[in-house]
Amino acid sequence: MQIRFCRYKNVLSCATFVSLSFAVGCIHQEPRVGPVVDAIVVPTGQIIRPAGESIEFEGRPVDLALSADASRLFVKHHKALAIIDLGSWSTIQELPFPEKLGASMHGIAVTQDASRVFVTTAQAAMMEAVLQADGSYAWGRTIALPGIDGRNDSQPNGIALSPDEKQAAVCLSLNNAVAFVNLGSGVIEETLAVGIAPYDIAASADGSRLYVSNFGGRRPESTDATAPSGGTDVAIDERGVASSGTVSVIDMHNGAELAQISVELHPSDLEISEDCSTLYVANANSDTVSVIDTASGRVSETINVRPDPSLPFGSAPNALALQEDRLFVANGGNNAVGMLSRKDSWVVDGYIPSGWYPAGLITHANTLYIANVKGIGSRSQRPNKRGLNSHDHRGSVTKVAIPDEAELAGYTRRVHQDARIPQALRAFERGQSGVQPLPVPKQPGDPSVFEHVVYIIKENRTYDQVFGDMSQGDGDPELCVFGRDVTPNHHALAEQFVLLDNYYCNGVLSADGHSWATEGNVTDHLEKSFGGFTRSYTFGDDPLTYSSSGFIWDNVLAHGLSFRNYGEMDYATPQPGNATFSEIWTDYTSGAGAITFTHNIGIENLRRYSSPEFPGWNMRVPDVLRADVFLQEFKAFEQTGDFPNFVIIYLPQDHGSGTKPEYPTPRAHVADNDLAVGRIVEAISSSRFWEKTCIYVNEDDPQDGFDHVDGHRSLCLVVSPYTKRGKVLNNFYNQTGVLHTMALQLGMPPMNQMDASSPVMRDCFTRRPDFTPYTAMPANIPLDELN
Repeated sequence: MQIRFCRYKNVLSCATFVSLSFAVGCIHQEPRVGPVVDAIVVPTGQIIRPAGESIEFEGRPVDLALSADASRLFVKHHKALAIIDLGSWSTIQELPFPEKLGASMHGIAVTQDASRVFVTTAQAAMMEAVLQADGSYAWGRTIALPGIDGRNDSQPNGIALSPDEKQAAVCLSLNNAVAFVNLGSGVIEETLAVGIAPYDIAASADGSRLYVSNFGGRRPESTDATAPSGGTDVAIDERGVASSGTVSVIDMHNGAELAQISVELHPSDLEISEDCSTLYVANANSDTVSVIDTASGRVSETINVRPDPSLPFGSAPNALALQEDRLFVANGGNNAVGMLSRKDSWVVDGYIPSGWYPAGLITHANTLYIANVKGIGSRSQRPNKRGLNSHDHRGSVTKVAIPDEAELAGYTRRVHQDARIPQALRAFERGQSGVQPLPVPKQPGDPSVFEHVVYIIKENRTYDQVFGDMSQGDGDPELCVFGRDVTPNHHALAEQFVLLDNYYCNGVLSADGHSWATEGNVTDHLEKSFGGFTRSYTFGDDPLTYSSSGFIWDNVLAHGLSFRNYGEMDYATPQPGNATFSEIWTDYTSGAGAITFTHNIGIENLRRYSSPEFPGWNMRVPDVLRADVFLQEFKAFEQTGDFPNFVIIYLPQDHGSGTKPEYPTPRAHVADNDLAVGRIVEAISSSRFWEKTCIYVNEDDPQDGFDHVDGHRSLCLVVSPYTKRGKVLNNFYNQTGVLHTMALQLGMPPMNQMDASSPVMRDCFTRRPDFTPYTAMPANIPLDELN
C-alpha cells in the first residue's frame, strides 16, 4: 500500500496512534476519517492496514476469478469488470457495465483458456467478455436471465461452468431457481427450483453433483412466522429476522434436487474439496463456517470464525478459499481473512489484515488474493470537484504472500488492534452495584441519570452542507448549502450544547443507513448490492437484509424497557392517496384534519409499538405535521407521567425532493425539518421529563452532500441537561457510537461487534446539569415554497 501522509501536526507518525487515541478518549488532535501514515481510518472507527500490496478501483469489488495460467485476475466490481495483470500487478483494463446494469452480489467464471469471462448483473443478465486479438477484452453477448414472469429482474448470482464449458449453471436469486444456460446458443435450457435466494454454486469434479447455497434457506412451513423478501415469503424469528439457511444438493443425472441441508444464516460462498468429500459453507449472518460431509449429506462441524469466541455477532464470514489443508475465510466485519488448518477439527490459526470488508478470495501457489468491497472507503477524488461524497467508492484488491507462523502471529495482533477487538470485548464487562448514576455509565447495568432516550433520525446530509458556515468547527463554507438562514435550530442547538465536527455516518445511502442507525451493523447482502438493489432497497421491508443481532428496539424490549416508534421504517400513504403536498399542507394548517395516513411497516415487532397517527416516509408530508402528532401524544405522557424509556422519531423532510414540480424547494424541505426538530426539543426541555431525558439527532446517511473531510462526515446533536454547554468537540464519533452510548444510558449491553467497538460519547456530557430549556427558533423560509 502506498504511503499516506497525516494531515495533522504534532501527531505520532504511525497508525498505532490512531487506535490509541480512540482507546484513551483523546480530545485534541483526534484523527479524522481518511488517510494517516500508511493506513486509513474508516467511518466504523476501524483502521485499514492491509498486508501485502493493494490495487484500488472506483468501485466496490465483490468477486474474483483467476485465469488457469495465473497470469490474469478478473475482478467484478459494482460498475465494471476489471482485469489485473499479475506479472506487473497493475490494472490493464476495465470494462464498464452498460448503462442501467451493475454487478450482482456474486458470480464470475472464466474458461480454461481465458477466452471468455462470464459475470452476472444485479438485474437479469449474464454478460460475456471475449478475448480480442490484441489481448484485450470486449463485451460480447448479453445472455438474458429473466425473472419468473419472463420480464422482471431475476438477480442472478453464482455461476458454475460444466466440465466441457458448454453449459453454465446460474443462481437466479429472485426466481429461487438455478438456470442451465447453453453457452453455444445463449438460451436457458432448463430451470430447477431450489431454496430461497440461491447465491453460489459448487460442482463436483465430474459435474454430476451441484451444491447451491440458499441465502434465504428453506421454504416456510405452515407453523412458521413469515415475511416477504423479493416476492417470496421467508421464515422469520420473533424479531422479523430471516431464520433459515440451507444448501441444495442437485443430481445432474436426474436433473433433480435431492435434498436441502440445513446450515446457519446467510449461507453464501461455497468451496468443495478436491476429492469432493467435503463442502464448506460461509454463513455470513451467523459468523460460522459449516463443514458438510457430502457422502452423508450432514454437517459434520460448525466453525466459529470470530477473532475471539466470546465476541458477539459481527464478523460476517462471506467468502472462502481452500488450498490443500488450509481454509481461508473472509471476515467482512473484521477487515481480515481467517487462516484455518485441520487438526482433529478445524482451528483458526490467525488472521491476515485486508482492506475494508473483504468479500472475495482466491489462492494460487503461495499467494492469497482478496477483493475488498469498500477498500479504503469513499475516497475517490474526481477532477474539478470540491469535497467528497459517500458514493465516491474506493474498493481494492490485495495480494499477500501466505504467511508463516511468525508472520501470522504479527498479522493477528494487527487485526485485533485495528478491528478494535479489545474495545468490543470490554464493552460487555458488567458493571458493579452501588455506583453513582452518571450521564453515561461506565459499564452495562450501571445506573444512569437518564430514564428516557429520544432518538431523532433524519435524512441524507453531510456536516459541511449544514454546519460548514460555523467558524468554530472544521467546516468549509463553500460546501454549506443549508446554513444558518435555513437551519437556525440546528445551529442554535449545536452552539448551545455541543458541536461535533468529527462525527460520521457508517453507511453510504438509505438502504444501509437505516440499518446502521437501528441495527448498528449492515449485512453482507447490503454491502454487496450497490450494483443494483433489485431484491429491495430496504427500509424495514426485507428480512433477508437484517442482522442476526436484531434492532435497537429488540434490545430495549428484551431488557424490560418501554418503547414507542414514530415513523421509522414506515411507508406512509395519505388518504386520499393522491393528495398533493399543497393539499396536505392546507389541511394541516387549517386544522381540518380531513387527510389521514395509513401505515406500511414490514416488521411486526416494530409495528405494534408504533404510533398509528404518525406518518413515516412520504415527501408530501411536512415534518411540522409529524412533530405535532408526536407533541399531541407527548402532552398525554405529561399528564400520566408515563413517557417511554426509548423513543424513535423519524423526520425525513431534510431528504428533499430536488426540483420535482409541486413539491417544496430543497430549502423549504430542510427548513421544515429544522423547525420540527426545534419544536420537539423545546417541548421536551420544557417538560417534567427534561431532567431525565437525553435527545440524539442524526442522519441515516450523508449521501446527498459533499464534505471536505470525508463523504461520511455528518451532523449529530446531543441535547440534555447534562450535555456540555457551548463546546466544540473533535472527538471521533459515529452512528454506532450513538447506539453504544444510548445502550449504556438505558442499562443495556451493545448488540454486536460494531456498536460494541465504537467510541462511547462520554465527553459530550458533564456531571453538573443545566436545566435551562431550549427555545425554538422560527423558520426563515416559507415552508410551503414550491418548485
